Amino acid sequence: MLSTGLPQGAVPKLERPGPLRERVYEALLELITTRALQPGQHLVESELAGHLGVSRQPVREALQRLNTEGWVDLRPAQGAFVHEPTEEEADQLLTVRTLLEAEAARLAARNADKSGIEALDEILAQGMLAVASDDVDAAVALNARFHAKIMELAGNAVLAELAAQVDRRVRWYYTPVARQRGHQSWIEHRDLIAAIVEGDEQRATQLMREHTEHTRRSYHARQGA
Repeated sequence: MLSTGLPQGAVPKLERPGPLRERVYEALLELITTRALQPGQHLVESELAGHLGVSRQPVREALQRLNTEGWVDLRPAQGAFVHEPTEEEADQLLTVRTLLEAEAARLAARNADKSGIEALDEILAQGMLAVASDDVDAAVALNARFHAKIMELAGNAVLAELAAQVDRRVRWYYTPVARQRGHQSWIEHRDLIAAIVEGDEQRATQLMREHTEHTRRSYHARQGA
């Protein structure tokens, strides 16, 4: 097995057009956030280049950028490794996420229209199916879509921009607890939709705060297990 240890079929196709270095960066970031590349895993330039079908130069550039952004650690004389988030890092990020998401839920309860509610219901149905079939990758992607849709319905561009900055790290932290949260997470989503339908801003805020807090506690419980 290669030391990068990529699962079969995990390597995303490099989308065209666009600068090669950008496409390699996006591919590696996707592999990290989906945990196809695990925290602490050794990243070998030549092997990653082989997986992606590119030379080592764009891989090296991508790893340097990922290091700057905190996704990868470059260790002298050892090489590159996927960053292992500390408890404090995770706690800070998930706490900020709670603040942003709670406000988004409040605004969504105020502003959501019929088509927006229907979109949430459709994502909910797909999420329930993903959990029932134990499709963790789909459940994680649908969870991100659900929260992104609420952010869209909130109608606050600045709030959406801030949320986008933490979205990928939220996915990174959520992936290992997705199966554990499973059905309960989507029940909480269903209750949140009901509060939004009723236009109950206070209830929507409370439910979203509790929902994101459950995820935060699940993450810490898993790390401590």
